[in-house]
Amino acid sequence: MKVVLKIGGSLIQDESGNIILERFAEYAKTILKLRKENMDIPAIILGGGKIARKYIEAARKLGAPESLCDEIGIRATQLNAQLMVGALDREAYPTIPETLQEVAGAVATGKIVVVGGLQPGQSTNAVAALVAERIKADILINVTDVDGVYTKDPKKDPNAKKIDKITIKEIQEIISEKGFSAGKYELFDPVALKILERSKIPAWIISGEDPQNILKVVAGENIGTRIVY
Repeated sequence: MKVVLKIGGSLIQDESGNIILERFAEYAKTILKLRKENMDIPAIILGGGKIARKYIEAARKLGAPESLCDEIGIRATQLNAQLMVGALDREAYPTIPETLQEVAGAVATGKIVVVGGLQPGQSTNAVAALVAERIKADILINVTDVDGVYTKDPKKDPNAKKIDKITIKEIQEIISEKGFSAGKYELFDPVALKILERSKIPAWIISGEDPQNILKVVAGENIGTRIVY
C-alpha cells in the first residue's frame, strides 16, 4: 500500500508557535515503523501552523497582497518540512522539493520525500492531493487537530456531530460559506477537493494528537472520517 500523509502544522506547534519537538519525534518513529513493516510512505506534506499564520498576518497588516502572503506561508511550511527531514534522518530525501515535478523525481529515489507548500493559491491540503495523484498513491491520510469532519465546528459547538463517511459534495457544502485566504484553509480547500474528486484516491481525515492513529487507519480500523466517492 502506497500511503501519502498530510500533517497539519497545528500538530507540531503549540498556540504560541513553539515547536513541539516530541511530536516530531513521535511522527518520525511511527513513519519509520511502518517503513520497516514494508509499508510504502513515499511522501509526507507538512502544514505551516501558527508560525505561518503569524508571518502571514504581519505581511497582511503591512499591505502585502495575498499572493505574497501565500509565498510567506509556503516558506514556513518548508521550514517544518526540513525539521521532519531531520527527524527521519537517512530515510528522508535530503532536500525539500519546490515543484510537483521535483516531488515525482525525488520519490523515484525510494527515500521518504517531505514537502511543504508549492505555489501561491494552494493549501498544503491541495499539495497533498496533487502529490497523491501524481505518484498514484493508494491512500491519502490527512492528519489534523480534530478527529474527523463534524457538522459544525466541534471547538465552538458542543452539539456538533462527527461524520464517519462524507462525500466531496457534502464537504463542499460545509465549507461553502467560508472564504479562502492565505493561512486560513480549513479541512480541504476547493482545489484539493477537485483533485480528490477526479482522482478518487481513498482519503481519511483523522486526529493526529496520537500518531498511532496512522497505524490504525492502515490496519483498517474505523476511525476519523473517510471521504467516499
